[in-house]
Amino acid sequence: MLCNLIIVKYPKYLGLFGMLSMAVFRLPLALHKRISFYKLLGCGKNGTFDTHPDWRQWGVLTVYNGSDEEILPSFIQKWWRFFHCEVWSVTLQPIEGHGTWDQKNCFGALPKQTPYEGLIAVLTRASIRVSKLRRFWSHVPAVAHQMRCAKGFITSVGIGEVPWVKGATFSIWDSKALMKQFAYSMQEHADVVVKTKKERWYSEEMFVRFIPLSSSGSLNGFNPLQEKL
Repeated sequence: MLCNLIIVKYPKYLGLFGMLSMAVFRLPLALHKRISFYKLLGCGKNGTFDTHPDWRQWGVLTVYNGSDEEILPSFIQKWWRFFHCEVWSVTLQPIEGHGTWDQKNCFGALPKQTPYEGLIAVLTRASIRVSKLRRFWSHVPAVAHQMRCAKGFITSVGIGEVPWVKGATFSIWDSKALMKQFAYSMQEHADVVVKTKKERWYSEEMFVRFIPLSSSGSLNGFNPLQEKL
Protein backbone atom coordinates (compact mmCIF):
# COMPACT_ATOMS: atom_id res chain seq x y z
CA MET A 1 0.00 0.00 0.00
CA LEU A 2 1.27 3.46 -0.96
CA CYS A 3 0.13 7.03 -0.41
CA ASN A 4 0.46 10.11 -2.57
CA LEU A 5 0.13 13.64 -1.17
CA ILE A 6 -0.13 16.49 -3.65
CA ILE A 7 -0.05 20.14 -2.62
CA VAL A 8 -1.21 22.63 -5.25
CA LYS A 9 -0.93 26.42 -5.28
CA TYR A 10 -3.12 28.45 -7.63
CA PRO A 11 -1.98 31.74 -9.16
CA LYS A 12 -3.02 34.95 -7.45
CA TYR A 13 -6.77 35.69 -7.70
CA LEU A 14 -7.54 32.11 -8.88
CA GLY A 15 -7.91 30.49 -5.45
CA LEU A 16 -11.67 30.29 -5.98
CA PHE A 17 -11.05 27.52 -8.52
CA GLY A 18 -9.17 25.61 -5.85
CA MET A 19 -12.24 25.74 -3.64
CA LEU A 20 -14.38 24.64 -6.58
CA SER A 21 -12.05 21.70 -7.21
CA MET A 22 -12.92 20.31 -3.77
CA ALA A 23 -16.35 19.49 -5.17
CA VAL A 24 -15.42 18.74 -8.79
CA PHE A 25 -12.65 16.24 -7.99
CA ARG A 26 -14.80 13.96 -5.86
CA LEU A 27 -16.31 11.99 -8.75
CA PRO A 28 -13.11 11.11 -10.68
CA LEU A 29 -11.40 10.10 -7.44
CA ALA A 30 -14.35 7.98 -6.30
CA LEU A 31 -14.47 6.21 -9.67
CA HIS A 32 -10.76 5.41 -9.82
CA LYS A 33 -10.51 1.65 -9.25
CA ARG A 34 -7.03 1.64 -7.71
CA ILE A 35 -7.69 4.35 -5.12
CA SER A 36 -8.89 2.80 -1.85
CA PHE A 37 -9.07 6.05 0.14
CA TYR A 38 -8.82 9.75 -0.69
CA LYS A 39 -9.19 13.14 0.93
CA LEU A 40 -9.56 16.60 -0.60
CA LEU A 41 -7.88 19.09 1.69
CA GLY A 42 -7.55 22.77 2.41
CA CYS A 43 -4.26 24.22 3.70
CA GLY A 44 -3.20 26.50 6.51
CA LYS A 45 -0.97 29.47 5.84
CA ASN A 46 2.00 28.70 8.06
CA GLY A 47 2.89 25.07 7.40
CA THR A 48 0.96 23.56 10.31
CA PHE A 49 -2.47 23.71 12.00
CA ASP A 50 -3.54 27.31 11.39
CA THR A 51 -6.61 29.44 12.06
CA HIS A 52 -6.01 31.25 8.75
CA PRO A 53 -6.71 29.16 5.62
CA ASP A 54 -4.57 29.67 2.53
CA TRP A 55 -7.22 30.12 -0.14
CA ARG A 56 -4.67 29.60 -2.93
CA GLN A 57 -3.25 26.30 -1.64
CA TRP A 58 -5.07 22.96 -1.67
CA GLY A 59 -4.22 19.30 -1.26
CA VAL A 60 -5.19 15.83 -2.48
CA LEU A 61 -4.26 12.66 -0.60
CA THR A 62 -4.75 9.23 -2.16
CA VAL A 63 -4.07 5.72 -0.88
CA TYR A 64 -3.68 2.89 -3.37
CA ASN A 65 -2.16 -0.53 -4.04
CA GLY A 66 0.46 -1.19 -6.66
CA SER A 67 3.67 0.35 -7.91
CA ASP A 68 5.17 3.64 -6.74
CA GLU A 69 3.86 5.51 -9.77
CA GLU A 70 1.59 8.46 -9.09
CA ILE A 71 -2.08 7.48 -9.15
CA LEU A 72 -4.30 10.38 -10.16
CA PRO A 73 -7.15 10.81 -12.67
CA SER A 74 -6.02 12.65 -15.82
CA PHE A 75 -8.90 15.12 -15.46
CA ILE A 76 -7.39 16.46 -12.23
CA GLN A 77 -3.94 16.82 -13.76
CA LYS A 78 -5.37 18.69 -16.76
CA TRP A 79 -7.31 20.99 -14.40
CA TRP A 80 -4.11 22.03 -12.62
CA ARG A 81 -2.24 22.57 -15.89
CA PHE A 82 -5.10 24.71 -17.24
CA PHE A 83 -4.90 27.01 -14.20
CA HIS A 84 -1.06 27.07 -14.24
CA CYS A 85 -0.82 25.73 -10.69
CA GLU A 86 2.38 25.05 -8.82
CA VAL A 87 2.26 21.34 -7.92
CA TRP A 88 4.34 19.37 -5.42
CA SER A 89 3.81 15.62 -5.24
CA VAL A 90 5.36 13.19 -2.76
CA THR A 91 4.90 9.41 -2.86
CA LEU A 92 5.00 7.70 0.54
CA GLN A 93 5.12 4.22 2.01
CA PRO A 94 3.28 4.00 5.36
CA ILE A 95 5.32 2.02 7.89
CA GLU A 96 4.15 2.87 11.42
CA GLY A 97 1.06 4.32 13.01
CA HIS A 98 -2.11 4.14 15.02
CA GLY A 99 -5.59 5.64 15.01
CA THR A 100 -8.26 6.06 12.36
CA TRP A 101 -9.49 8.60 9.83
CA ASP A 102 -13.29 8.70 9.62
CA GLN A 103 -13.27 5.41 11.58
CA LYS A 104 -11.18 3.76 8.82
CA ASN A 105 -7.75 2.16 8.95
CA CYS A 106 -7.04 3.87 5.66
CA PHE A 107 -3.32 2.97 5.61
CA GLY A 108 -3.89 -0.65 6.57
CA ALA A 109 -2.79 -2.47 9.71
CA LEU A 110 0.47 -0.82 10.77
CA PRO A 111 2.86 -1.60 13.63
CA LYS A 112 3.49 1.16 16.15
CA GLN A 113 7.26 0.83 15.72
CA THR A 114 9.73 -0.57 13.16
CA PRO A 115 13.54 -0.63 13.01
CA TYR A 116 13.56 2.01 10.24
CA GLU A 117 15.55 5.13 11.23
CA GLY A 118 16.11 7.11 8.01
CA LEU A 119 14.41 10.03 6.24
CA ILE A 120 10.83 10.10 7.49
CA ALA A 121 7.50 11.85 6.95
CA VAL A 122 4.82 12.18 9.61
CA LEU A 123 1.09 12.81 9.37
CA THR A 124 -0.62 13.91 12.60
CA ARG A 125 -4.36 14.25 12.15
CA ALA A 126 -7.17 15.03 14.62
CA SER A 127 -10.84 15.90 14.95
CA ILE A 128 -10.97 18.46 17.76
CA ARG A 129 -13.87 18.49 20.20
CA VAL A 130 -15.78 21.77 19.93
CA SER A 131 -15.53 22.25 23.69
CA LYS A 132 -11.71 22.03 23.43
CA LEU A 133 -11.14 24.32 20.45
CA ARG A 134 -9.95 27.28 22.49
CA ARG A 135 -7.52 25.14 24.50
CA PHE A 136 -6.14 23.51 21.37
CA TRP A 137 -5.61 26.70 19.37
CA SER A 138 -4.00 28.53 22.27
CA HIS A 139 -1.08 26.06 22.10
CA VAL A 140 -0.57 25.96 18.33
CA PRO A 141 1.68 29.02 17.72
CA ALA A 142 4.38 28.00 20.22
CA VAL A 143 4.50 24.40 18.99
CA ALA A 144 4.62 25.49 15.33
CA HIS A 145 7.56 27.80 16.08
CA GLN A 146 9.41 25.02 17.89
CA MET A 147 8.90 22.64 14.99
CA ARG A 148 10.22 25.05 12.34
CA CYS A 149 13.35 25.65 14.46
CA ALA A 150 13.92 21.99 15.36
CA LYS A 151 17.03 20.13 14.26
CA GLY A 152 16.32 17.79 11.34
CA PHE A 153 13.14 19.56 10.25
CA ILE A 154 12.83 19.79 6.44
CA THR A 155 9.35 21.08 5.68
CA SER A 156 5.70 20.89 6.78
CA VAL A 157 2.23 21.59 5.43
CA GLY A 158 -0.96 22.23 7.37
CA ILE A 159 -3.87 20.38 5.77
CA GLY A 160 -7.46 19.68 6.78
CA GLU A 161 -11.02 18.85 5.85
CA VAL A 162 -12.90 21.34 8.02
CA PRO A 163 -11.28 24.63 9.11
CA TRP A 164 -10.51 24.84 12.86
CA VAL A 165 -12.11 21.46 13.65
CA LYS A 166 -10.57 18.71 11.46
CA GLY A 167 -6.92 19.28 10.64
CA ALA A 168 -3.54 17.66 10.17
CA THR A 169 0.13 18.49 9.94
CA PHE A 170 2.32 16.71 7.42
CA SER A 171 6.03 17.11 8.13
CA ILE A 172 9.29 15.66 6.84
CA TRP A 173 12.43 15.05 8.91
CA ASP A 174 16.01 13.98 8.24
CA SER A 175 15.63 10.99 10.57
CA LYS A 176 13.28 9.32 13.02
CA ALA A 177 15.63 10.12 15.89
CA LEU A 178 15.53 13.86 15.19
CA MET A 179 11.76 13.80 14.75
CA LYS A 180 11.38 12.05 18.13
CA GLN A 181 13.74 14.56 19.70
CA PHE A 182 11.32 17.31 18.73
CA ALA A 183 8.20 15.34 19.63
CA TYR A 184 9.23 14.21 23.10
CA SER A 185 12.11 16.44 24.25
CA MET A 186 10.98 19.96 23.35
CA GLN A 187 8.91 21.22 26.27
CA GLU A 188 6.00 22.93 24.48
CA HIS A 189 5.28 19.96 22.24
CA ALA A 190 5.78 17.39 24.99
CA ASP A 191 3.34 19.29 27.22
CA VAL A 192 0.71 19.38 24.47
CA VAL A 193 1.03 15.61 23.91
CA VAL A 194 0.25 15.05 27.60
CA LYS A 195 -2.64 17.53 27.66
CA THR A 196 -4.36 16.06 24.58
CA LYS A 197 -4.66 12.73 26.38
CA LYS A 198 -5.43 14.01 29.86
CA GLU A 199 -8.04 16.58 28.76
CA ARG A 200 -9.42 14.55 25.81
CA TRP A 201 -9.08 17.28 23.21
CA TYR A 202 -9.74 14.95 20.26
CA SER A 203 -12.78 12.90 19.29
CA GLU A 204 -10.61 11.04 16.75
CA GLU A 205 -6.90 11.07 16.04
CA MET A 206 -4.35 9.39 13.82
CA PHE A 207 -0.56 9.35 13.71
CA VAL A 208 1.28 7.75 10.77
CA ARG A 209 4.95 7.65 9.73
CA PHE A 210 6.05 7.15 6.13
CA ILE A 211 9.17 6.52 4.09
CA PRO A 212 9.31 9.18 1.31
CA LEU A 213 9.88 7.34 -1.98
CA SER A 214 9.84 10.13 -4.54
CA SER A 215 9.19 13.85 -4.80
CA SER A 216 8.43 15.95 -7.86
CA GLY A 217 7.43 19.51 -8.68
CA SER A 218 7.83 22.37 -6.22
CA LEU A 219 6.34 23.87 -3.08
CA ASN A 220 6.75 27.63 -2.75
CA GLY A 221 9.37 27.61 -5.49
CA PHE A 222 11.47 24.56 -4.66
CA ASN A 223 11.34 20.80 -4.16
CA PRO A 224 11.88 20.19 -0.40
CA LEU A 225 13.31 16.71 -1.03
CA GLN A 226 15.43 17.45 -4.09
CA GLU A 227 18.70 16.87 -2.22
CA LYS A 228 17.30 14.07 -0.05
CA LEU A 229 16.08 11.44 -2.54
